[in-house]
Amino acid sequence: MDLRCLFKLIAPFAVKLTILAPWVAGHAKPGCQSKCGNLSIPYPFGTGNGCNISSNFFITCNTTFNPPKAFLTTGDLEVLYISLDGYLRIQTAAGYDCYNSSGRSSHQFRGIGLAKFPISYTKNKFTAIGCDTYAYVQGSLGHTYSTGCLTFCYNTTDAINGSCSGIGCCQTVIPKGVRGYSVSLSSSYNHSYVLDFNPCSYGFVVEDGAYNFSVSHLADNSFSNKTLPIILDWTIGNQTCKEAKMHPLNYACKENSACIDAENGPGYLCKCVDGFQGNPYLLYGCQDINKCDKLKPCSGTCHNTPGSYYCSCPEGFEGDGWKNGTGCRPKVVTQSQSFPVLVVAL
Repeated sequence: MDLRCLFKLIAPFAVKLTILAPWVAGHAKPGCQSKCGNLSIPYPFGTGNGCNISSNFFITCNTTFNPPKAFLTTGDLEVLYISLDGYLRIQTAAGYDCYNSSGRSSHQFRGIGLAKFPISYTKNKFTAIGCDTYAYVQGSLGHTYSTGCLTFCYNTTDAINGSCSGIGCCQTVIPKGVRGYSVSLSSSYNHSYVLDFNPCSYGFVVEDGAYNFSVSHLADNSFSNKTLPIILDWTIGNQTCKEAKMHPLNYACKENSACIDAENGPGYLCKCVDGFQGNPYLLYGCQDINKCDKLKPCSGTCHNTPGSYYCSCPEGFEGDGWKNGTGCRPKVVTQSQSFPVLVVAL
């Protein structure tokens, strides 16, 4: 077969891959808005008109901001990041409880109520700041739950920058399966013993590792205006993988992907199988990775195959061609192989 015939055979596939590339790179559904300001919007999320898998995954892109800001559904929860690994980062403010010499001067208790997206119990911490502070978070797990922590100190030298061990700052975990919470704050002595350096208590749920306690926060009256990141988990539907596969028309996982049961509540996630990457919720979304270029596993010649690869040695060498194997070495040539023997018959 000459090169012209070969090109005619592979050209349609080259065009197809070229067309698919922007879909995979942006992770959005074809023809849909892939970004809102600095946020990439991967399917199953989208901005409407068939661009999101369901109403729970609708993203509002508010262009009155510069750059535009994205919000979850029609609420006021700003979305900072969406991961196809099953979580998204949103932004909220801290609750506060402030006092002066006459008693409580102001307070604002915060909370979130979400039907579909549970608060990640592995990626968040409930945090309280103060030197005369009781802080607790309440919610529903099918029944009412409450957890929290308390923190005390008598002067700023008691607290330690970066430490939330209960002196000026404390932290505790969020229970599994929580879809909504409210933060409440209280004080034993109305901060009367610490008013000169700590008039307020603060309580908030925050992404683990995103908040670093500073002693200066005890006297920072503007801390109530700060926003903090929280991680929410998301899944597809309310079925297990086994149940979802029984309804192929509604099954969300596409070619070269696998189904994973959710850990935090009902539903499932999709993931590209080994050797593929991209968006498993899109048709042709999981594309083959060139493992040879990415991993460079061979000391000889690397051959990329769909979802896999193998190594070989070039002509004149022997071995398995793997860097962590026998590699490639020149073949040993004997003298009889090097010099042909001329047999003369008399």
